[in-house]
Amino acid sequence: MSVLAHGVDLIECRRIAEILERHGERFVERILTSRERVYVCSRRLPIPHLAGRFAAKEAILKALGTGWRGRVSWHDMEIINDSAGRPSVALTGESSRIAERLGIRRVLISITHTKDHAVASAIALGE
Repeated sequence: MSVLAHGVDLIECRRIAEILERHGERFVERILTSRERVYVCSRRLPIPHLAGRFAAKEAILKALGTGWRGRVSWHDMEIINDSAGRPSVALTGESSRIAERLGIRRVLISITHTKDHAVASAIALGE
């Protein structure tokens, strides 16, 4: 496999907390799949984890080269952690169709956060 594209995103956790204050659970439901919500809500400090998922999805869109154009949905990208905590990406819907069209077979994701910032890097791999 070879690297076809890379995307990175940085977000301030304070910004996510402010959006959450204004829009409440509606914001979380719009951004996260049900499995992602379970993970984020199980964390002692959920805001940095929510910000990390937000940054991860932005980074994936950058790797796909689309941004928020067309019919891409937040739920088209799901970030799930394995038992060791390693995140992986599942693409569905429009994001999956775009990846297929670009020859992207897999997206690697890395997420890190502090109490103030979250960063994610997405690497799109293909044949």
